[in-house]
Amino acid sequence: MRPSTLPAVLPQELAADPNWWRQAAVYQIYPRSFYDANGDGLGDLAGITAKVGYLKDLGVDAVWLSPFYPSELADGGYDVADYRNVDPRLGTLADFDAMTAALHGAGLKLIADIVPNHSSDRHEWFQDALAAGKGSPARARYIFRDGLGSTGEVPPSDWVSVFGGPAWTRVPDGQWYLHLFAPEQPDFNWDNREVRDDFLATLKFWSDRGVDGFRIDVAHALMKDLSEPLPSQAAIDALETLHNGSHPFWDRDEVHEIYAEWRSLFNLYDPPRTAVAEAWVDQSRRARYATTAGLGQAFNFDLLQADFDAGQFAAIVSKNLAEAEATGASSTWVFSNHDVVRHATRYGLAPLDAPGQDAPGQDGKAWLLAGGPESGLDRWRGLRRARAATLFMLALPGSAYLYQGEELGLHEVAEIADSARQDPTFFRNAGVEVGRDGCRVPLPWTPAGNSFGFGDGPAHLPQPGWFADVAVSVQDADPASTLALYRRALELRRSLQTDETLEWVSNGRAELLHFVRPGGWQVVTNFGGTAVELPEGTVVLSSVPLDNGLLPAEATAWLA
Repeated sequence: MRPSTLPAVLPQELAADPNWWRQAAVYQIYPRSFYDANGDGLGDLAGITAKVGYLKDLGVDAVWLSPFYPSELADGGYDVADYRNVDPRLGTLADFDAMTAALHGAGLKLIADIVPNHSSDRHEWFQDALAAGKGSPARARYIFRDGLGSTGEVPPSDWVSVFGGPAWTRVPDGQWYLHLFAPEQPDFNWDNREVRDDFLATLKFWSDRGVDGFRIDVAHALMKDLSEPLPSQAAIDALETLHNGSHPFWDRDEVHEIYAEWRSLFNLYDPPRTAVAEAWVDQSRRARYATTAGLGQAFNFDLLQADFDAGQFAAIVSKNLAEAEATGASSTWVFSNHDVVRHATRYGLAPLDAPGQDAPGQDGKAWLLAGGPESGLDRWRGLRRARAATLFMLALPGSAYLYQGEELGLHEVAEIADSARQDPTFFRNAGVEVGRDGCRVPLPWTPAGNSFGFGDGPAHLPQPGWFADVAVSVQDADPASTLALYRRALELRRSLQTDETLEWVSNGRAELLHFVRPGGWQVVTNFGGTAVELPEGTVVLSSVPLDNGLLPAEATAWLA
């Protein structure tokens, strides 16, 4: 990797509230599907720069940019070939600097995705490892092992990768390398000091260029115990429920030594750089990633995994706010991202007890595998619930993470031909996983054009005809649109976030959640099937119009 260069944006020019991230509204951009400025079918950095006005008008505080690095796209950009450069299909470092300056000029922070568990197999280090051979310092940057059997023809273990298939791939000289994900994503050896130092250099490189924070991909997987003999896959599966740091590659205690070093680097900047961990771990261990001595925040996916249910929502919120208070961290809330079925679709699926259907709070995979039949999806109910849930979430203390297109009320795109799919999970698990392409389809900006305004030519993933009805320009003109709801909610949200507390109000109704925020703001969500009376106060926003002064079923209202 290249050494860090002089900063394009000096840290002192970004001096601001060091706690800006604690209650920020963060908008995730999947760059290849946001906006295509040059008409090649892929979204790009210049496209993001062109839409900074849209982001500012939306009312978010920061942009989280999914990987934009050089990549062969074996996993949507999460196979990084060069950590300190921009994929030429998306732009240049100069384009990155222009985008950063435009975001900062609009008062928006920038969070960059970092992928530290694995690189691309096209990374110069991995190519060096292949050329250098067994026992070389180049191979020590990754995890290579001799195979079993008389000639080493058997993998070192029977481990299965997250994307399906063996977690080991053999190289020409007979050794095997570990990849917890795709074969094109070899895992780094984080016991190697050179790996640690190089990532510190990468974090410095982007921090010096003006990046305000980092989202850490698979933050719980970096450290591994590969002591011989390696456990079987069955033994590993038995460890999944222990949550005590004994798993050979998930959530080991030693990983926090790495993040303590990162925090020391982040704190050299003014304000300190922020970070949020993508750590799919038990809640009892999640707080360790979010300490002030570590990354500061960790994603809370609990609401994302919940049904549209008052009891589940209340328990999740109470538990996570208590955890945040105990650790000094800030809560995070999210319903959709680039890895899951959009929540407007999840909430429109039939309940679990309906034969052959998924539960609303699950990921919709069964529905997708069945071809996404319209008979299994109530589109309007899903959107109504999504609007209610989002309005509930935006009123909570902590950071709100939004995924591009949810402000348009987008549903999952199910109707993608096999020949057009790109996600490796589909190709490695055909018939079991349909992949994540349906939430990564390029956004519709206009109701017409080759790609609904995404670019001048066809988009890299096919867009459905119904995109014409939900395009940005269509919703711009509709004060009742989901886009208008998000804009108003994000505008009002700033007055809610004076501190990080809420007070639950008892109402004796299991289907109704009511809480109060500082200054007397009241938030009421009706999870039930009939309209209910609202408490005293002036309704300033509701997810759907009131029904003769009553809050309709599956709706949220804010009162002042």
